[in-house]
Amino acid sequence: MSIRKILKYGDPILRQKSKEVSKVSKKIQILAEDMLDTMYANNGVGLAAPQVGELLRMFVIDVSTGGQRYNPIVLINPEIISADGEQRGSEGCLSVPDKVGI
Repeated sequence: MSIRKILKYGDPILRQKSKEVSKVSKKIQILAEDMLDTMYANNGVGLAAPQVGELLRMFVIDVSTGGQRYNPIVLINPEIISADGEQRGSEGCLSVPDKVGI
């Protein structure tokens, strides 16, 4: 599809509340494809809709491991139901380039 501009830290859109996706329309499907294209083009493993200027509750991730090439997942209106444990490792954000948290 197409590669979209990724908003950077400090852009006011990134601080706004996103809206729930009410219907998985053709527009939402195209957005998901564009987000995946954008994520891969920028060597990312995840990207949220607000990062490309769309205030919608959706994000894409790639959960590939080992020899897998691509294993994308699109999440729409996700909710954290429970959380347990902890994970350690470095993490970056496409909206905050050149910074990595450990």
